[in-house]
Amino acid sequence: MINFIIPCFFGFILIYGMIKKVDIFDEFIAGAKEGLTTSIRILPTLIILMTCVGMFKVSGGIDLITYAIQPITSLFHIPNEIIPLALLRPISGSGALCIYKDVLVTNGPDSLVGRIASVLMGSTETTFYTIAVYYGATQIKKTRHTLACSLTGDLVGFIMSSLLVYLLFY
Repeated sequence: MINFIIPCFFGFILIYGMIKKVDIFDEFIAGAKEGLTTSIRILPTLIILMTCVGMFKVSGGIDLITYAIQPITSLFHIPNEIIPLALLRPISGSGALCIYKDVLVTNGPDSLVGRIASVLMGSTETTFYTIAVYYGATQIKKTRHTLACSLTGDLVGFIMSSLLVYLLFY
């Protein structure tokens, strides 16, 4: 049954277009052209974001910040191995996945650190990437409270992922 959902969806679009007398091919071409234009428009933003993430990782900035906030994170029982993941997650999804993979390889997926990392990855967002892509695509210049609210949500996700894993598993 599930294998027929996408073909049925396409069939519905074709039939609906024929009923409404819409040139489906021309609309498809127009949508593809608009998507390509949007991709080209947000490309500089994505290049800058990826460059900054790469520079941050290579420069040792993550290690420096990890060491600096270690006293605070110990209050919330956040293991030291999770701090780089929590720092990089709002900035880069691919960078966070690399750190996540290293955490799982080093500590194991069923360890305390592995479970906290798994919950953290599922309960947070790549905030800066998301804001850059969506606001870049819609050409919004003033983000107002978006960044502060999103980072607050990420912080709550970081803290609660650690506390809930302790509460539910240990």
